[in-house]
Amino acid sequence: MAKVDLVKVGKNLLKSGETGKSVELLSLWQDQPVVLFFLRRFGCQVCRWMATEISKLEADLRANGVALVGVGPEEFGLKEFNEGGFFKGPVYVDEHKKSYKDLGFKRYTALSLVPAALGKKVRDVASKASAEGIQGNFSGDLLQSGGMLIVAKGGEKVLVHFIQDSPGDHLALEDICKALGISANAKAGQMPVCNDDVCTR
Repeated sequence: MAKVDLVKVGKNLLKSGETGKSVELLSLWQDQPVVLFFLRRFGCQVCRWMATEISKLEADLRANGVALVGVGPEEFGLKEFNEGGFFKGPVYVDEHKKSYKDLGFKRYTALSLVPAALGKKVRDVASKASAEGIQGNFSGDLLQSGGMLIVAKGGEKVLVHFIQDSPGDHLALEDICKALGISANAKAGQMPVCNDDVCTR
């Protein structure tokens, strides 16, 4: 796990998906611990499934004074994502992808995306998403990957810095709870089995 410079990352601006106002990233962990879920794309089928999965923790996180926040790398697809109700927390946009870069979330090339997109992890999550009626599209930046950052209250320390290796990678719900030292009632969804035309969805 690469060292995260919270002071540097914290100065990055995010635009609120609700109000359109810009806030510094550090304002999100100033008064409480925060779970920051960085999506690859708002239209990505796999990302939408991951968003619904992590949203199962929202009530338990809130009960423990922990904020759950989603971040996307572009505004494209945000309206549809919000209307789909995939995520139970405020959503922000990192329009310049500055936090993505500072946190080491990789960008695929056109060549490296295809094998990543057709990998088993991605196919498994995509079939699970399909089984739950979650669809996706090919719109927007297909090359950005995401991950997760969990920060203690006041930016005291980084509890988790998770970087996706494959677009299908995500943290288990119990790992998120463990990092925060809380227990949750949420039941994780079954990791899916798959079809072939996947991740970019």
